Amino acid sequence: MNYRHAYHAGNFADVVKHAVLARIVEYLKRKEKPFRVIDTHAGIGLYDLASDEASKTGEWLGGIGRIMQAKMSAEAEALLAPYLDAVRAVNEGQELAHYPGSPKIVRHLLRRQDRLTAIELHPQDAAQLKARFEGDIQTRVIELDGWLALGAHLPPKEKRGLVLVDPPFEEGGEFARLVDGLAKAHRRWPGGIYALWYPIKDRGAVATFHDQLAQAGIPRVLDIGFDIRPSGKVPRLDGSGMVVVNPPFMLEAELKVMLPELHRLLSLEPGAKWSVNWLAGEQAGA
Repeated sequence: MNYRHAYHAGNFADVVKHAVLARIVEYLKRKEKPFRVIDTHAGIGLYDLASDEASKTGEWLGGIGRIMQAKMSAEAEALLAPYLDAVRAVNEGQELAHYPGSPKIVRHLLRRQDRLTAIELHPQDAAQLKARFEGDIQTRVIELDGWLALGAHLPPKEKRGLVLVDPPFEEGGEFARLVDGLAKAHRRWPGGIYALWYPIKDRGAVATFHDQLAQAGIPRVLDIGFDIRPSGKVPRLDGSGMVVVNPPFMLEAELKVMLPELHRLLSLEPGAKWSVNWLAGEQAGA
């Protein structure tokens, strides 16, 4: 699967991923102590929705384009407000011209004492990201293979925070790398929060991934699934998921408020479902 992000920025998968990301960051802000967010596959940080890439697919129209002015429950609106405020911050008026990637969303939400490490391997993308955050003392941009950061950059000196792992899934074996990378990171920093994004295209690969996580000996693993259509005979991107390790205590309840509203607005075909399931409980394998 090729997930070059400029083609897909602001699509349904981004909406769900970034809504969850914002809720985790908001939870971390409940304590005065500083925290750090480490974004291992940060991209360029900001996407032009009128670019050739975004215009070619138009995926944002079925994602953030459906959400910004949509009517939903007051409770869901309140939970989504930090994320949607970050989107509004890179646009003027009501028109959507840009979509923020995860580093821009995180940076919008940080307090003065908090920090962001944004890691990107692609030289041109890393250069754009560095230029975007030039002079920002709270953000460090590093040109590096994000998988290496799961060892070298953990634990952060703040000892509180989140590691977001959002690989492009351009090569085979990414599910196995997610499991191995998480296991290595968790050994170094078992108290950190980890959020791992994945596509739902090959259902067999997703099931194997879930089984491997459940057997990895890592406690407190929550899985979030979000389909926009049921699987068909031809492989296609039917949905996306996120695995959250050490999720905030209130996240599960918040998801059960947000996801039904997002699903109502974003799903494309009858039979599509969303889910929140524990792959491992308080004790690994529980």
